[in-house]
Amino acid sequence: MGRLTVITVVSLWVVPILIMVNWIVPDPYMDEIFHIPQAQRYCRGDFWTWDPMITTPPGLYFLSLAYVASLFPAMWLAETSMTLASICSTSILRSTNAVVAVICSVIIYDLLIQLRPNLGEKRATTYAIVLALYPLHWFFTFLYYTDVASLTVVLAMYLAGIKRHYWLSATLGAIATLFRQTNIIWMLFVATDGVITYIEDLYENDSLSGGKHKIMLKDNDLQTHYMSPLTSSGLRKRRMHSYNGQESTSEGISSLHNSPGFLDEILDVTFKLWSLKWKVSIAFFPFALVLLAFVAFVIWNGSIVLGAKDAHAVSLHFAQMLYFGLCSAAALVPVHLEQAASLFQSFRMHKIIHSSQLMVALLVGFFAVHFFSIAHPYLLADNRHYTFYIWRRLIQVHWTTKYLLIPLYIYSWFSIVSILGKNQRRIWVLSYVVATALVLVPAPLIEFRYYTIPFYLLVLHSPIPKTCNLRLIWSLYVVVNIFTMYLFLFRPFHWAHEPGVQRFIW
Repeated sequence: MGRLTVITVVSLWVVPILIMVNWIVPDPYMDEIFHIPQAQRYCRGDFWTWDPMITTPPGLYFLSLAYVASLFPAMWLAETSMTLASICSTSILRSTNAVVAVICSVIIYDLLIQLRPNLGEKRATTYAIVLALYPLHWFFTFLYYTDVASLTVVLAMYLAGIKRHYWLSATLGAIATLFRQTNIIWMLFVATDGVITYIEDLYENDSLSGGKHKIMLKDNDLQTHYMSPLTSSGLRKRRMHSYNGQESTSEGISSLHNSPGFLDEILDVTFKLWSLKWKVSIAFFPFALVLLAFVAFVIWNGSIVLGAKDAHAVSLHFAQMLYFGLCSAAALVPVHLEQAASLFQSFRMHKIIHSSQLMVALLVGFFAVHFFSIAHPYLLADNRHYTFYIWRRLIQVHWTTKYLLIPLYIYSWFSIVSILGKNQRRIWVLSYVVATALVLVPAPLIEFRYYTIPFYLLVLHSPIPKTCNLRLIWSLYVVVNIFTMYLFLFRPFHWAHEPGVQRFIW
């Protein structure tokens, strides 16, 4: 019943808004001027002509081909004679993402049920519907961009990995890279999470049977280590089991400090991984195949992007991580405001440790902002994007402003790490931060769309907001969505140097 409710509610806004967007903006806009003609070439059977301005692989176009082909039975029943090429209109191609967005909301629901067994169907349904309204995801549901399909396949890959369907997860990982190359990082993240869970499960099952685990390390001499069932269970992954899906913040902070050290956790996982290396190699072999195929593609292509390589050169844009932290905290502002009291309490309990961490974090933040902030030419020249105005009127309004924002960046990341640390083991948090950095730091252009996948992985592992806060988040998303869609549809403008209608967009 939960899935059906999610499908129904999400469809209630997807269908009418898509119709309105197609009616008011019938022609391709912004990046659609590249994607839609390319998809239409595929509809005509031309798979060899490629627009050099397109940077991503053709996954979206193949998906649209399959989607359009699925419409033929309905057209046959309606006695409508149309060819594949003629049906690939702008409105039909946009509807690809509308259908995928509904599927994505169901996958989010399934992930919530899987990750939060005690959450309950009703609350999971409500939260999945709220998350489907996340502004960046919601807005691009109605345009022909790669973001919605990319997010959907990555979340499906993660769900398959959690359910221990590793071949399916790796296959979805391969498909995900066809939508966006950086999804190879999220495939490795899912594989890493799967490996840790896999070896922990094997050791847990063995410990329940009363056995001890022998780990053989091959160096100059053979060294044997024994892990007792107590040690293994002590480092077991912390799950999010709690009453009505709520976690106790103070208990979470306390357990984080009382848990075994991070180095001990890494050594424990390393020893177990070594002892089970052949089983792990066999179980996760499909992920290795996808990775090898991706490396071969990059070598053959000479770059990770397909087209416009000069405009998307790999950079060291460390400030991008700071922007992501603040944007993610703003998107879940009630949760992070609640976290403030817990962080303050933890700071008082461990003043020396947290003082040193804070000083290091502020220093790192300063270096990231001062030396690794990049103003991409697209950011400075294109006033159709909100980032243009955020950069000019907030970050660069005064030379001191970018430095004054550093404490907010640092608090956001302290809050994110603290939230994740209450529910996941430290090695999981580290792998998430590293994966996010590998995706965002090389990107020279500030694009909020790039934050969508790490945001959803973050929010799926964050505390479920209380009912009042959930309503606040829902209201915030709805207001932002109405505002951005209103500007996009009803406040067009014109450039003096170029003909045509321009519209505001994320």
